[in-house]
Amino acid sequence: MRIAIVAPPWVGVPPPAYGGTETVLDTLARGLHAAGHEVLLFTTGDSTCPVPKAWVFDQAVGVGIGGAATELRHVIHAYEAAADFDVVHDHTLVGPIYAERFPWLPVVTTNHGPFESDLGDLYRTVGQRASVIAISQHQASTAHGVNLAGVIHHGVFPAEFPMGTGDGGYALFLGRMSPDKGAHTAARVARAAGSRLLIAAKMNEKPELEYFDALVRPLLGGGVEYVGEVGGSAKLDLLSHASCLVNPMAWPEPFGMVMIEALACGTPVVATPCGAAPEIVREGITGFLRRDEASIVQALSLVSQLDRNACRRSVETHFSAERMVAEHIAVYEQAITAVADRSAAALVDAL
Repeated sequence: MRIAIVAPPWVGVPPPAYGGTETVLDTLARGLHAAGHEVLLFTTGDSTCPVPKAWVFDQAVGVGIGGAATELRHVIHAYEAAADFDVVHDHTLVGPIYAERFPWLPVVTTNHGPFESDLGDLYRTVGQRASVIAISQHQASTAHGVNLAGVIHHGVFPAEFPMGTGDGGYALFLGRMSPDKGAHTAARVARAAGSRLLIAAKMNEKPELEYFDALVRPLLGGGVEYVGEVGGSAKLDLLSHASCLVNPMAWPEPFGMVMIEALACGTPVVATPCGAAPEIVREGITGFLRRDEASIVQALSLVSQLDRNACRRSVETHFSAERMVAEHIAVYEQAITAVADRSAAALVDAL
């Protein structure tokens, strides 16, 4: 199958540091390529994903810098490059709408954000033509009126994640500096538990800086340390040596890549039961789901009792790249069949 993957232009694939969607696209592109499919990744010129690539922007534009016109320019060139492919898997917002200009082209799109937002109207419209994928059962349950083609959990290549012993003497918060992600909550519970906490988080946009200064910086010290934004081998090193990942998110996150990355390293997850977390964390086996800070504090004292091998096995069984690739191929085939059926029906009507 000839598959064109259209990435957003904001961050390279894979991301140099923080970037959940771009991490997923890197895994998907490599997995499809390894499975024998012809893959074209339309991304930015600084991307290093080892599959055939094309681009219009030499460098990633940057989050919060470009606008609709920037994304549309990227999309126009992407569809020119992909016009004769078997299927396009588009991860931009404007792309599936622009795809109306290519009625012969099967288009699949994934919603990486919440349906209960401005995205709801977008995907209700897009779903009339393109195949829309949700990334968790919880996210799908909020897709009111959206014609979903399926739910596909993200995956990783477990062999690329070092199995750790959790001997670093710290718990870890990893993500983005945002109230929704809960770095301040992680700091409070670590202090209450008397645990050392490392906070590794993206922090370069104005709201992130303001949140850090107001709610996180006052909690630093006493074993709580901000170590900056990390990626690549540094991220894996932090994850594998952590006693646990503390993920006290305060919003219904559609998935949460950091949780399966931690589990792949054998590191248990202590999280709030928001969004997709109950689909990822197996209570008392790969981590703990707790609603309030006092319960999270208690859970931190229990993580040493969990079997880190069970954490790793949960990823191998449920969140592998191979499983993710196979499920995407099934959706691609359905999209190709649907376009062929529409074309045949239109021909009959014309006669």
